[in-house]
Amino acid sequence: MKIRRTPGVVVIVLMSIMTLSSVNDLSADSHTTSQDNGLEQAPVIAIISAFGAELEAFRAHATIVKTAVLNGRTVYVGTLGGHKVVMTLSGESMVNAAMSTQALLDNFRVERIVFSGIAGGVNPNLRVGDVVVPAKWSEYQENLFARETAPGVFTPPPWAQVILPNFGMMFPQSVGITTKRGQPDVETPTVWFTSDPQMVAIARGVAGQVKLDQCTPGGVCLSETPIVKVGGNGVSGPTFVDNAAYRQYAWTTWNADALDMESAAVAHVATVNGVPFVIFRSLSDLAGGGPGENEVGIFFGLAANNSAKVMMAFLRALPNSH
Repeated sequence: MKIRRTPGVVVIVLMSIMTLSSVNDLSADSHTTSQDNGLEQAPVIAIISAFGAELEAFRAHATIVKTAVLNGRTVYVGTLGGHKVVMTLSGESMVNAAMSTQALLDNFRVERIVFSGIAGGVNPNLRVGDVVVPAKWSEYQENLFARETAPGVFTPPPWAQVILPNFGMMFPQSVGITTKRGQPDVETPTVWFTSDPQMVAIARGVAGQVKLDQCTPGGVCLSETPIVKVGGNGVSGPTFVDNAAYRQYAWTTWNADALDMESAAVAHVATVNGVPFVIFRSLSDLAGGGPGENEVGIFFGLAANNSAKVMMAFLRALPNSH
């Protein structure tokens, strides 16, 4: 990735990133009322983001009629893009994402889950600022740590099932899940959680219609125009990755376009509850694959904004089921 800097650029640090209220293709006015209009009982779409800045665009351009607090997370109830929605933060990490998602499912009639946020880029053909909408997600850091039986040789226990190549001592494992439709207490070994095909298809239909940001408000510009890639794989785990060797492993072993710290947890909870989901992620950095320091401090805001733009185009194109 090449970065073009315009004259007079001041380096942007993570703590002073732009808010997302500058998304220029969101046209709905926002206001808040004290009436809930029966939305708590109505079927809704759950809109989830990991960081406050990522959620800001959706809050600013929604009609919010009520707020609630669930497990320490504020939930905004209203309408967005022509749909009845509940919006909240997942928080960073797999556990926070799982808890926040389940709390929404337990307290609202959630028909669909839509997640928008940033991620580290893994696919060498993708660049910072690009948006990915993977067709499936995996918890790639569910690992068995094997003992070293000879210098550089790691051997898992004889009972362990090796499902994919290891990275040193780390051997990927499947995740045992139970679903509401399955037999109680019987776990099904699962590696991939599949995004809703219909929602992925709608995302593919709008992918070429969205003009993505190429420059930050401070004037730091990407040398290539960002694109939207729909389909492929995404992976998630509890680790922020800034390591070129591990990034290469994630690409060659998992064929992942992007990695993050929340999406597969949301996908896991959605699958167990039988709720369709789709996840939008824009690349804020290259997970250690770039030529210099990690890029997230500069491009966090641009990436979050691009993900929000594609997700809003998706919401407008999504048929209202009621």
